[in-house]
Amino acid sequence: MSAILITRDEEANIGECLASLAFARECIVVDSGSRDATVAIARAAGAQVLQTPDWPGFGPQKNRALALATQPWVLSIDADERVTPQLRDEILAVVRGDAAAAPQADAWSMPRLSSFCGQSIHHSGWYPDRVTRLFRRGTARFSDDAVHERVVTAQPPAQLKNDLLHATVVSLESVLDKLNRYSTAGAQGALARGKRSSLGKAVLHGLWAFLRAYVLQRGFLDGRMGFVLAVSNAEGTYYRYLKLWLLQR
Repeated sequence: MSAILITRDEEANIGECLASLAFARECIVVDSGSRDATVAIARAAGAQVLQTPDWPGFGPQKNRALALATQPWVLSIDADERVTPQLRDEILAVVRGDAAAAPQADAWSMPRLSSFCGQSIHHSGWYPDRVTRLFRRGTARFSDDAVHERVVTAQPPAQLKNDLLHATVVSLESVLDKLNRYSTAGAQGALARGKRSSLGKAVLHGLWAFLRAYVLQRGFLDGRMGFVLAVSNAEGTYYRYLKLWLLQR
């Protein structure tokens, strides 16, 4: 199995991520100009590293990593994710073709348990957050989206049971940084697709994002951090539509 991931300035995450992938036959890291020790840590862990001078977006960059894979099965993972021993055993059963891994399928999704400022989030629309990450090489590719890319498969994926751990947000500072970067990329992508926005749309979509996460998706059950997360979702949505409005003017 080939494990593939893309990085930039991930020295705080890459070591633990690669350690959780020790069962993979090869690990491929495509790095887009890290200024920290990411590349050195990855190479020390035995990963094959390709450094690229440009940043084409998440989807195209992951397709670059996919093109380097040589094994029959591919596992795509992000630097801030970890494969638990339980999930590892499930993955190996699929790769080996064990009867217990039925039904046979070319792609598999897994539930992802994410943490927000140190707290695991079980509601708020964040769980089970199934993501397709394991597939036979040659049967899938990544969409060309610059952000929020997805694995494109011919058939719906089968489902693994154990969680992929995701330390998506470790501090409020990283929340704000990610919010800014993702809202900009989202606005640019929406503009390229011909979408339109207005100040009113920005406000209404932001309010709806809060109500959906906190009320409809029961974010209140995640306690105080569920409220903080709902506000963060609202801000990200508001700024995405606001930036789109400003871009189209």
